[in-house]
This record gives sequence, C-alpha cells and structure tokens, in this order.
Amino acid sequence: MTEKNSTVSVAVLGTGLIGAAIARNLARKGFHVRGWNRTAEKAQALIADGAHIFYNPADAVRDADVIVTALKDGPAVNETIAAALPGLRKGAIWLQLSTVGVEAIDTLATFADKNGLIFYDAPVQGTRQPAEQGKLVILASGPEEGRGTAQSVFDAIGQRTLWVSDEPGPSSRLKLALNAYVFALTHGTAETLAIAKALGIDPALAIEAVTGGPLDSGYFQGKVAAMIESDFTVSFSVANGVKDARLVVDALAGTGVQADLASAGLARFQRVANAGHGDKDISASFLADA
Repeated sequence: MTEKNSTVSVAVLGTGLIGAAIARNLARKGFHVRGWNRTAEKAQALIADGAHIFYNPADAVRDADVIVTALKDGPAVNETIAAALPGLRKGAIWLQLSTVGVEAIDTLATFADKNGLIFYDAPVQGTRQPAEQGKLVILASGPEEGRGTAQSVFDAIGQRTLWVSDEPGPSSRLKLALNAYVFALTHGTAETLAIAKALGIDPALAIEAVTGGPLDSGYFQGKVAAMIESDFTVSFSVANGVKDARLVVDALAGTGVQADLASAGLARFQRVANAGHGDKDISASFLADA
C-alpha cells in the first residue's frame, strides 16, 4: 500500500462533533473518506466535503486501508467494530481515538489481534474547535508496522503526535490522567467564581486578578468567558464528563491512590447532569451551585 493520501482509504466510524471534524480534515488532505454514524443525518452532512457515506459499519470499512473509531465509549466502539466485522480485512490499520478506559481498551486490542488488524490505541486531546482546526494532540500506542500510514492520518487531524508505547493500553491510561487534570481545571475555575460570588465579590474581579498572571491560561479564559456569559455551547458535554470521570475513578480501584479531586469532580458533574444540563459543555460545572 502506498502512503500517498489520495490512495489511502479511511473509514471513519462515528461522525459526531469530533468524528465529523476528523472526517472533513482527512477529506481536505486528500484521503478517500468513508463515513458511518448511528444517526445517519450527521454523516450525510459530510457528503459536501467529498466523503462517501454508508448505512452500516461493515460497508463503510469494506476495502478500507484504515479504520478510525471516534465514538462515545467502549461499549459503542465494541458494538460498532463487531458489526463491521464482515467488511474488515486482515492487515487493515485500526486507529482507536475514543476515550474508552482501561478495561475496554484491552478488550478492543484483543478483538484486533484475533481478527488480524493492526491496532493503535490513540485517544486525542482536544475538543470541537481543535478538531475542526486539525490541531488535536494524538496520544498513540501501537506497533512499528503501519506507523507510517497511521502517522499520515494523525498529521492530517492533529498538530502533534506523542508516541507513548509500542503496545496498546498506555495511551488510554495516559488519557485518563490528562482528563483528570482538565476536569480539575474546569471545576476549580467554576468554584472560584462561585466562591467569589458567595462572599460578595464580583466574579469579574477574580478573572481580572488571574488574567496576565502566572495562573492564567487560554483554557481558563475560554471557560470563564463561557461561565460568565452563560454560553454553554458544547465542545465536550457534561454527559461525557460524567462518563470519563467515572472511567478515571474506576481505573484507580485497587491502586491505593485516593483521588479526592477525581471523585469530587465526578460527583459535581453528576449533580449538574441530574439538574438537566447533561447536554451542555463542561463549563456548565458553574451551574452546580446555581
């Protein structure tokens, strides 16, 4: 198989916020894109970008050189790749980009090995805007065989690839640690504004105090703007926050680590979701005490 983009066929399974952006960037970079999504209307929108859309996973992956899974969770990936099995060919490269956790990534790697797929555990850092801009950070683990083609796909959708291991698993574990950091920043920002308000201080003063100093960051500025303006347009939903925070907590069972922030963050996300905000961006953590 040549590694010229125009001859590499990529099946993207899952064309939600992240998957659709990935498919568009691949099509724009000259890959032959085949798309599938459980909700067909979401996939249909990619036709204008040159993607070929299919109504079942097996047809989408048939004859594809590369399979990309960008789905909600481990069970969704497992169900979809099992449905795709009749169309899979041995030797195809499978780039698994979803955040699925420790147990699921081992199950998926076993499936790949059993069915002769070259498997890469490659969750991504970044939400909707970085995905649309082709600026995701890919945390990749997998064999040397096939890395050239895998890297060409990663280069089309991301600004940087961090190769973690030559075996699947470590990337998914690293992603959980990094998600714990993102959630701590999000909840910490939300609580800072809520504490200021509760103590009779204009939250805008807290933002002003941080801006331009050592505690400032682009992430902080983006989230505080959303919180102050009550603009919870989703880049990464509270419902997914619940899912991923639970993956972190579950992964730590038996390790002896008492992850107080991760556990509290899960509870906070759950409280926000229970209040009816599960479809909002995780900056809606600000609504936990509303």
